[in-house]
Amino acid sequence: MIGIDAFEQARKRVSAHAYHTPLLTSRLLSERTGFDIRLKAEIFQRTGSYKIRGPLNKLPQLSEEEKRRGVICSSAGNHAQGVALAAAIYGIRAIVVMASNATPSKVAATRAYGAEVVLHGAIWDEANAKMLEMAREHGYTIVHPFDDLQLITGQGTMGLEIYDDFPQADIVLVPIGGGGLISGVSMALKARNPKIRIIGIESSDGPAMKRSVEAGHLVTLDAVDTIIDGLRVRRVGENTFRAVREFVDEIVTLPDDLIFDGMLWIMSHCKLVVEGAAAAGVAALLNGLIKAPPGSKVVSVLSGGNVNLDQLRGLKWN
Repeated sequence: MIGIDAFEQARKRVSAHAYHTPLLTSRLLSERTGFDIRLKAEIFQRTGSYKIRGPLNKLPQLSEEEKRRGVICSSAGNHAQGVALAAAIYGIRAIVVMASNATPSKVAATRAYGAEVVLHGAIWDEANAKMLEMAREHGYTIVHPFDDLQLITGQGTMGLEIYDDFPQADIVLVPIGGGGLISGVSMALKARNPKIRIIGIESSDGPAMKRSVEAGHLVTLDAVDTIIDGLRVRRVGENTFRAVREFVDEIVTLPDDLIFDGMLWIMSHCKLVVEGAAAAGVAALLNGLIKAPPGSKVVSVLSGGNVNLDQLRGLKWN
């Protein structure tokens, strides 16, 4: 759906304000899995996650009228910060609707970037319904958290960086919430290397994308049990669903407790602070869910480091 020229144009917009984050090696993780592993450290990105990339591509392309009306979005937290900072950079008013149980540090950071925050609902879908209501009432320009092609193109600039830094990569592991990140990354990487394998990682406590792909159509989950905010979506997007069906080779799932074990493993052994969604790929590696020949070159995307410290209480450190 998105060509390489669009990704390269997006890179020019994004790189003006975002970082080219490093690919880190982990000797211990490589030895344990038998793969040659790199970690794409978006934890060092501005706002603490990859979510700044999409808004930095979308907002400068808005019309003057759209900018004047202001932008609105719904978010579990990281998209909120990305939109807030990008809006501040371009002098645009931003309103963000977040679930009432959003990570307090993400709420505070969003406000610190200058956005107006409205708390509503228990999961993203409920916050999104409120956002749509406000957009209709006030005429705000919507910046969707994952199902927007300009946003997806901006997120895909990460894929260009991965290829530039590690063109030998055989497999790239990407967490899936609504699917915006994996859609952009998979299209950008497949444009550079059609043989590269893209594997999505979802929580089995809320596998909206995997269920949709298996059914062949969009599926809305009756309930989402995962407490990992970056993976907590009842229904993925139409654009992201189509992109994943065409460009993603496999989706693996594992429960929250194993993802949290992976999160703690990264903190303990790699000395990196990562949030739950960011640990999903490493957790899949640690639990033997990635099937590939020994020595395969694997990149796992550490999508963000905005940790909900309350979730760490009571977890056991291995």
